[in-house]
Amino acid sequence: MDMTVSKLTVFFEKPFWVGLYERETDRKYEVCKIVFGAEPKDYEVYDFILKNRQKFRFSKSIEAERITEKRINPKRMQREIKKQIQNVGMGTKAQQASKLQHEQRKLEQKTRSHEQKQQEKERKFELRQEKRKGKHRGH
Repeated sequence: MDMTVSKLTVFFEKPFWVGLYERETDRKYEVCKIVFGAEPKDYEVYDFILKNRQKFRFSKSIEAERITEKRINPKRMQREIKKQIQNVGMGTKAQQASKLQHEQRKLEQKTRSHEQKQQEKERKFELRQEKRKGKHRGH
């Protein structure tokens, strides 16, 4: 049976509050970074996720180990939740996925700006050529 596990961690990363939304499905691990700005309340985070979940831009999938379905003792689960709440920051897997997404966006931006510079160069060259031809026509 396929299982999906989602986790949202909200933490303060100067100067903004950031949410790290992690999703594991079918041995695929994806992460999305959400910038909140001011400190969000619980109901604001919940409302934001309900309204904008389809718009989230997740990183490329990373291979993850199989998710196993186990029954956990309620007291143990409480201890684990308390430990996760006290743990500040991103997990290593989340950091890797977030870094991968950042690098991907950097490459996209670099290619886009390179193309724009090339088009601008060509446009200026055409203008110079037209100006040269215009100067020689009257003589």
